[in-house]
Amino acid sequence: MARGLWPILQQQAFRLVLRWTARRGPLRRTIAAMGIRRSANLHKLDPARVRVAAVQLELSPVQRPEEFVRWVADPLARAVAEGAQLVAFPEDVGLALLGLLPGFDRLAQAPSAEAALAELGDVAVADVLRFLGPAVARIHHTTFATLARAHGVFVHAGSVMLPQGRDLYNVGFLYGPDGRLVGRHAKVHLLPLEAEWGLCSGDALEVYDTLLGKIGIPVCMDATYFETFRLLALKGAEIVVVPIANPEPYNEWHARRGTWARVQETPVYGIVPALVGRLLGFELTGRAAVYAPLALTPAGDGVLAQARTWDRAEVVWADLDLVRLREYRQRVAFPAYLRPDLYTRYLEPAYRRLLGGGAAPGSEVRPPLRAGAAPLGRGPASSRDEPALTNRPSPTALDEPPVRNHPG
Repeated sequence: MARGLWPILQQQAFRLVLRWTARRGPLRRTIAAMGIRRSANLHKLDPARVRVAAVQLELSPVQRPEEFVRWVADPLARAVAEGAQLVAFPEDVGLALLGLLPGFDRLAQAPSAEAALAELGDVAVADVLRFLGPAVARIHHTTFATLARAHGVFVHAGSVMLPQGRDLYNVGFLYGPDGRLVGRHAKVHLLPLEAEWGLCSGDALEVYDTLLGKIGIPVCMDATYFETFRLLALKGAEIVVVPIANPEPYNEWHARRGTWARVQETPVYGIVPALVGRLLGFELTGRAAVYAPLALTPAGDGVLAQARTWDRAEVVWADLDLVRLREYRQRVAFPAYLRPDLYTRYLEPAYRRLLGGGAAPGSEVRPPLRAGAAPLGRGPASSRDEPALTNRPSPTALDEPPVRNHPG
């Protein structure tokens, strides 16, 4: 047997194992066995009282997809029991599924991602993410779509790093109470670390019109730039969900540079679920929170709810008053106080100069992702497959049949 053939056969064999492990049936049976009773949280809709919850998850790699289901199902059930109509999960929830790799429990003790990769040989982070991508996509989609339908609430499923052809994107997903995909967002502004890993930037900012209001769903670093919130608000967003996974020691002032600051500049409500914990030498910190303009918070501090810790699992919830938000916007003359004449004159040529001068690594805008495109190594996507990774709504993704609660 040729020397190079054996590793190829091993990879193909493990792909088959992953495909078997990620079957939808066992995942749905696991959820069905939980005996979830569909909530009445959306039976009465009141724009003056939209209850939302932000989940703070402590990262823990899982060796079986069923463990992933239970990891996210518990805080979701707690939030729904408190009346939440929209429950949001953190950025990079898919990292827990790295535990599907054989021997990952040993690799997880490595002092850094580079040290762990060195044990695997000539392998890059992007290689690992592409290899696991189809299984991770299926597990993530089936889990959150089924749970959203079981509880009868909106669920922002956090984000997950997934391949689209040879490219990788950090993509967030929003599911409706019927289990259908409402919208998706490929992270537009990458961390330098993500660029080093080979991720690509998304190319769109969308707003999704739901029963609860108009919702934008950028990811983490997208909130560091005022343009993101300003553009979403001008497209009608009143609620902006920003899942985070900050790879840095906790600092309250660093944390406030994102969504809290954006909400004060552009009057919207901000929901920030957070991923915390340690993995491969990284320390992830954050405090799940719900933010509002200063004038719409009881203490006048812009905070409606916030986790007590920055390194432990928690769930926080708050009521959003969209009626007050709309009145506040009228009172402060948003967006009438903006000066598009001035901004067009200066910002447009400034941005054009940036484009002409070259973009930062990882910030190149790729061609639009094709709706219905299949992840690497699979055939054409069907209505029963995972949602395509484009930001733009597509008939294929949005018209797929509701995910059933019982085994399929």
